Amino acid sequence: MSETAHGTGAPHVVIVGSGLGGLACGSILARNGYAVTVLEQHHRIGGCLQCFRRNGAKFETGMHFIGSAAPGQTLHRLLRYLEVAGSVQLDELSPDGYDVISMGGREYRFAKGRERFIGQMTEYFPHQRENLERYYSLIEEIAGASPLHSLRFADADRMVSPEYQLRSVGDVLDEIITDRKLADVLCGTLPLYAGRRDATPFSMHAFIMDFYNQSAYRVAGGSDGIANALAESIRRRGGKIITGAKVIKVNFADGKAVAARLADGREIPCDIIISDAHPQITMNWLDTSLIRAATRRRVNAIPQTPGGFSLYLKFREDSVPYLNYNYYRFLGDSPWGCETYTEDTWPRGYLYMHMCHAPHPRFAHSAVVLSYMNFDDVRPWADTTVGCRGEEYLEFKRLKAEKLLDQLYRDFPSLHGCIESYSTSTPLTYRDYTGTVEGGMYGVARDVNTGSASRITARTRVPNLFQTGQNINSHGILGVLVGAIVTCSELIPAKTIYQQLLQTDE
Repeated sequence: MSETAHGTGAPHVVIVGSGLGGLACGSILARNGYAVTVLEQHHRIGGCLQCFRRNGAKFETGMHFIGSAAPGQTLHRLLRYLEVAGSVQLDELSPDGYDVISMGGREYRFAKGRERFIGQMTEYFPHQRENLERYYSLIEEIAGASPLHSLRFADADRMVSPEYQLRSVGDVLDEIITDRKLADVLCGTLPLYAGRRDATPFSMHAFIMDFYNQSAYRVAGGSDGIANALAESIRRRGGKIITGAKVIKVNFADGKAVAARLADGREIPCDIIISDAHPQITMNWLDTSLIRAATRRRVNAIPQTPGGFSLYLKFREDSVPYLNYNYYRFLGDSPWGCETYTEDTWPRGYLYMHMCHAPHPRFAHSAVVLSYMNFDDVRPWADTTVGCRGEEYLEFKRLKAEKLLDQLYRDFPSLHGCIESYSTSTPLTYRDYTGTVEGGMYGVARDVNTGSASRITARTRVPNLFQTGQNINSHGILGVLVGAIVTCSELIPAKTIYQQLLQTDE
């Protein structure tokens, strides 16, 4: 059975997946006259923007906090352009320490802004001020040189020195910072990008540091508000969003994609397809000689970032003061290697964050505790589905939750008696709700040692099939939105998008 396109005469774009990348592409293309249909396999849109309720509390699943969202900053400009800014409320994290790094028996606060950040770090490491100045100048240079991240028109990120895309974060820091402890502290937020000392490009570290140090916020009320606002912008311009629509194949004719075939037998004809799915999943839909066997092997061989185990806490009413910062706890003297553990040594670290249900809360209603978890830990249940994994899986989760809770209680003794209930998720949960391969938190792993072999591009070898999402540019809200601009620039002149951005700023 085939469904017709919108009938407007405009090119019909089918977007597979309603994560942030898919919805952002839909919003940009609908704004520019395309007929847009978004297909989502689940009954809820949003991907990692999804929230859920349990026992009366609301929890974030992926978008726990954002950066560069103050007026005039990069993300704020993008959210205005996408007509989202007016639909979400933000709550700023502490300018004196939006991130707190705990390791080796000491805590280190990341203060907002260049001068405050350097000043605070210098108090911890008095002999490193000059090196900190050099480090931060390099962070600013890399972030500012990227036309995409600074929202200046250019054809590509040619201005970013390849050196910092090809050198690891550890290699560059060893050159700039002479105190190894300081170098480790500066990488204390590595759970935000699944960093590996000898593999992660320094440029990725630089973009993350710049993004959050400009300003850091939680989305009050939940980041699903962003997904809903993007969906509304698509519908307002005549676009469609169809849930419960699982794509299993792309149909081809005359060397082009012509329709998306759904699991229920429907076919959605199109002029263009954009996949917001993981590139390995996209490859599974493409039965065409246009995709070479070598390309398939390369994509399927790209390593994935580690998964995570999340512990969602509901607090007793008015029992836990709200923490307006993120707490990164490493149980050793270094943040590195937390993804490498044994049953006895897990967890080697965790990230603890309170949920924000309204701006400036006095007490927290709920929180999430996130620790690395590799897919091998849950592989025995890989062929099961949500809600049908059996008692052994439930016991596995219970034991992990209790172990993580024990560590949290040691670090925050005041939490004793304050937790009313908890729930959990594993890489399996993440895989089944977001479609990532083996539940990897951030999709494919960026590795300076593999170079272009691990690079995923927006353009594919199928002339009218494109990709978007966290694997194209980078993960996180800014990385994905910039990636959406990259994808849409294959269909709309990049200059047009940037002009629209400028008009939004006026």
